Amino acid sequence: MILVLRSKTMQTAKLIVITGPSGVGKGTLVRSLLQHHPELVLSTSVTTRSPRLGEVEGKNYYFVDRNKFQQMIENSELLEWAEFAGNLYGTPRLPVIENIKQGKSVVLEIELQGARQIQHNFPDALRIFILPPSMTELEKRLWGRAQDSHQAIAKRLQRATEEVKAAGEFDVQVVNDNLEVAWQNLETILLNSLPSSV
Repeated sequence: MILVLRSKTMQTAKLIVITGPSGVGKGTLVRSLLQHHPELVLSTSVTTRSPRLGEVEGKNYYFVDRNKFQQMIENSELLEWAEFAGNLYGTPRLPVIENIKQGKSVVLEIELQGARQIQHNFPDALRIFILPPSMTELEKRLWGRAQDSHQAIAKRLQRATEEVKAAGEFDVQVVNDNLEVAWQNLETILLNSLPSSV
């Protein structure tokens, strides 16, 4: 998912990257930002995974097969892309570039591999890593979602252990122990990083 932060007097657009392990609450935090800031515009990423219950094509993601995704890579249509838990995820390039040209700050909620690509392409990006309070709590959250198989959860936990080690690569770390506190911390970081308030 991509969020576009619009500011009335913003002179310079900012690219803000939000990442963290699966199940840490990135999506919930982003939805909280949308609820509290109606001026935020939600864009959509592309993935090869199957839709989950309740997900809507073109709203949550654009769902494509691997051949189509590969074509998008070859045609340089993706700003970043990554493979996670056997599925491909990517950020369409054009909407991000257009919004930045229009002076709108863009927030990307993406996986670690994609976040590293963004850092290479946009070294001035603000990079935020969302941390779980503990790996035990992260495991509870993944099981609580009841969206993945035992094997998929095991893979996500194994990968999460490696991803947490990368938190120090990012400009800011936010621990999502209490959702309300984490959201307030994230909002404060964003407001302080933008040339003018959201």
